[in-house]
Amino acid sequence: MLSKLATVAFKGVDTQEVSVEVQISPGLPSFTIVGLPDKAVAESKERIRASFSHLALALPQRRITVNLAPADVLKEGAHYDLPIALGIMGALNIFDNEQLQEYIILGGLGLDGLIAPVIGVLPAAIYAQATSRSLVCPALNRNEAIWAGQSLQILAAPDLIALLNHFKGEQLLSQPEVPAFVTTDFTPTDYGDMSDIKGQQTLKRAMEIAAVGRHNVLMVGPPGAGKSMISQRLMGILPPLSPLESIEITMIYSIAGMLPEKGLVVERPFRSQHHSASLISIVGGGIRAKPGEISLAHNGVLFLDELPEFSRATLEALRQPLESGNITVTRANQHVTYPAKIQLVAAMNPCRCGFYGTAQRECSRAPKCAFEYQSKLSGPLLDRFDLILYVPQLPLDDLMASESKAPAEKSETIQKRVCEAVAFGQVCEAKIKEKTGATIGGGKTDAAPSRSVTKIENLDEKSQRFFRQIAEKRQLSARGCYRVMKVSRTIADLAKSEDVLQEHIYEAINYRYVLDARS
Repeated sequence: MLSKLATVAFKGVDTQEVSVEVQISPGLPSFTIVGLPDKAVAESKERIRASFSHLALALPQRRITVNLAPADVLKEGAHYDLPIALGIMGALNIFDNEQLQEYIILGGLGLDGLIAPVIGVLPAAIYAQATSRSLVCPALNRNEAIWAGQSLQILAAPDLIALLNHFKGEQLLSQPEVPAFVTTDFTPTDYGDMSDIKGQQTLKRAMEIAAVGRHNVLMVGPPGAGKSMISQRLMGILPPLSPLESIEITMIYSIAGMLPEKGLVVERPFRSQHHSASLISIVGGGIRAKPGEISLAHNGVLFLDELPEFSRATLEALRQPLESGNITVTRANQHVTYPAKIQLVAAMNPCRCGFYGTAQRECSRAPKCAFEYQSKLSGPLLDRFDLILYVPQLPLDDLMASESKAPAEKSETIQKRVCEAVAFGQVCEAKIKEKTGATIGGGKTDAAPSRSVTKIENLDEKSQRFFRQIAEKRQLSARGCYRVMKVSRTIADLAKSEDVLQEHIYEAINYRYVLDARS
């Protein structure tokens, strides 16, 4: 008696199909699982034995062999319980074994026969839809699985009895309905409002630019200047998540076992870590190569306060994902790549005491203390920040100013401008692709140049000359020039200008503060 069905193994957010083969043959009673199972999978036979006993079923007094193929892929997690249990039932001819081959099956088992929730249901559901199959999953993972698409048939069963009744045709499980995508119940005030910040108009303008272009930001200034406060309020002016971005984030949180109850992440993540955080907690890793903070902040913001206090290894590990948008976690037994398209927002004091540059309060070791402190940040890391801002101490007059004289803009107002600028940029980029897309074999290619970064040679002669003077004076690297042009393009989008002008470049370069102790 042999049955065969399919489940999946996870490698990051990617899925690999695993064939579950169950054979019941003559011989001494035994229950063996082969195919490189980890401890959780090896223990599944005891959970299955107890579940069957609760249902008044007994395992046959014969030799039961379960093979998880391919054999060279490590099988981790409790989601193999349900496919193995159903494979045994199929081998015992409790129901038609051919039915099982139409499904991707995953789920844990309790000792009472209840199907326990597991991680990774959304990636498995997307894989099932891509391979034109249906999905069997725990009822408690229903809200997660439905986001794979309306065409996917889902059997979300609460327990083994309900699943058996469905396959026997006695009591069919209903197909869960896919709700309309709702961007979020989140409002800008959930992270505080921009109107809470007194003064700091230049900083507010810079954060608005950062929100439009998703630019990396480093803020330098004395303690209490408002760096952490405005970093949180950045979340209130970012454009809402698109459905595709939401699915991407949800897949990561599904693998990490951190999904919200509604099964979909509908707001941009804001991840903030203390400087004592380890390298593994930031980039990911551990026994199962779980995603770290940099992946959990995908399509959102990763905020690092007191940046120089982080370990040098942790800071240097940020360099590659800031360029590529993904992070590869390498371990002895596997290499896993996670998405990590983040907006890095960091804050730091100019020196360890925090008051370098303030004559009345700086310590006796200035400027040496500032040089030592700032030198913890390497040049290549600093080069990856689009905006480097100096945040001065707020004057007492601004702090005590009455809002009735000049009410500050609310986050909702700023967010509308941000969304309009993003939409303007997308429309202009679509026009350029339509004009420049070459035709190959009768169809357009995707090789049209992106306008997200304007090439220097596309500037008018006056702007080119101005940019050259700035680049030579600041001794900008090629990456530095690229970053300045990115910010210039974003400023042009805010001004609803299709061309990058000299005034946009001038404003962009002013947002690239030079750490004076390093210069």
